Amino acid sequence: MKHSRTDIRSPIEATRSSSSGLASTAPKQPRAGLRRLPRPVYGNIDSQSNILIPRHHKHTWAQLSYATQGYLQVWTPNARFVALPQRAVWIPAGVPHQVRQSSHTSHTSHTIIRSLYLDAATLGLDWPACRVLAVSPLLHELIRQFSTLPIEYEPDGPDGRLARVLVDQLAISQDAGLILPWPTDPRLQSVCRQLQSHPDSAPDLGAFSRRLGLSDKTLTRLFQQQTGLGFRLWRQRARLVHALPLLERGDRITDVALACGYDSLSSFIAAFRAHTGVTPRAFAAGAREDEPSARG
Repeated sequence: MKHSRTDIRSPIEATRSSSSGLASTAPKQPRAGLRRLPRPVYGNIDSQSNILIPRHHKHTWAQLSYATQGYLQVWTPNARFVALPQRAVWIPAGVPHQVRQSSHTSHTSHTIIRSLYLDAATLGLDWPACRVLAVSPLLHELIRQFSTLPIEYEPDGPDGRLARVLVDQLAISQDAGLILPWPTDPRLQSVCRQLQSHPDSAPDLGAFSRRLGLSDKTLTRLFQQQTGLGFRLWRQRARLVHALPLLERGDRITDVALACGYDSLSSFIAAFRAHTGVTPRAFAAGAREDEPSARG
């Protein structure tokens, strides 16, 4: 990935010099109807980037979908991307997507969104596909602080320098995600929907093969071609995605394991940790952790 020193000014402002070292006090942009980015990095606490749009949509700029509390899922036609705590999803310009927040919330715990829109070409971020990225403690704090800046912050002042450090930290973020690829073949889509809807009781590979009139080998090959995963690994990831909202709302780990089709608690814990980097108990504690200072 290439990343060079960026001009943090908007394309319009890049053609003229700044007349003041003070941050702009221009009124906030409306949340809807954004036609262009006022700056190459956009993400004020009251901006459109922090609004969940429930339908599939796309932008002419890139988006970093991030929650400082709770977790998000980004759905595209090709995959489901899960951003656990300290994770964010990069969505390139032009990619149809839908952002879903935590599905189980209470009066003491909710999802706090601090997403960004970015002019990827201007910033030198050339990621052409969606990715789940690790958010370091420094990047987390930079995003939180950036959300408090004026929308039309002064590019050559302290706010502009903060934005450049944010972009530098984003550029070196590592892949660290739970991704559930989604097939385009209607036959496999029906299989995947059942695996997602009934993780505790969905049929095995042989049963699906017989239902579709395919051999086990053919169905296995189709899964590999369409998702890049074998049937068993795809089912395992689907079970873990199903576990997230159950853990977040405080269900017992043993009950969650059973609801996801695991007969062995130790197997569930091992699989969860292998795919997320944390134990189910640690995830549940983090998902319910309150962060009042970040609320908007």
